[in-house]
Amino acid sequence: MKAVEGESPLALKRRARKINRELAELYPYAHAELDFRNPFELLVATVLSAQTTDVRVNAITPALFARYPDALALSEAQPAELEEMIHSTGFYRAKAANLLALATRIVDEYDGDVPGTLAALVTLPGVGRKTANVVLGNAFGVPGITIDTHFIRLARRFGWTRSEDPVRIEADVAALFERRDWTMVSHRVVFHGRRICHARNPACGACPVAHLCPAYGEGEVDPAKAAKLLKYEMAPGQEKLLARMLADTGRAAHFRQQSQRAARTGVPLPELVAREAEAGSGA
Repeated sequence: MKAVEGESPLALKRRARKINRELAELYPYAHAELDFRNPFELLVATVLSAQTTDVRVNAITPALFARYPDALALSEAQPAELEEMIHSTGFYRAKAANLLALATRIVDEYDGDVPGTLAALVTLPGVGRKTANVVLGNAFGVPGITIDTHFIRLARRFGWTRSEDPVRIEADVAALFERRDWTMVSHRVVFHGRRICHARNPACGACPVAHLCPAYGEGEVDPAKAAKLLKYEMAPGQEKLLARMLADTGRAAHFRQQSQRAARTGVPLPELVAREAEAGSGA
């Protein structure tokens, strides 16, 4: 990892906060990309997201939550049936065992409600600090930094930390930002990692924060070539989706979900939107 030569701790903090401000302008719609309606659903989805993508998890959770809408229902699930429903997320046997165990614990020890503290969450089977911070930050409004593979990669590229240990990285990054900003910093960094600052061949030439990044040049620097590397709503051909998300940031998650459903079902997005609008109107 390249370092910023002679950068003082104060200069590092200022640069980190400037990166956050510029990412906020780039992704004003940044949000948790796991679909959920309550703490229970987010907890389950986050456990399932290990070693797979949020898109894949979102594809199976509607049916999963229709079958098991709360911790009590999940605690009573038949292991084979649960394994079949989550099979596509990988490591399904271990995940099913963890989900059954954590649901039972939530029912027995927390009256069926997901606990809202870090200390309690990390005692649940399959739940570490990353999962706990995701749930706390997005379901309970408790600020937290989500240390996933994208965040680790970008925190090191940005020079926010030199560590590879998630707990140390969390502490290093937390020291750079106000506590109230931790959750949104996490969303913006993860968004950037998925769309532009990829693990392999980051799109440096299309990166709006390249001028602040010590790792500039690790990826493609030619602007035209870098633009072709962009993903999700930033990718070529996704201009309409990006425009919708920018125009109504409060509904960005809904627009993303529609786009994912269209890709999953093969139904053209305009047709899917029309169908859902008709269904929603009760026609």
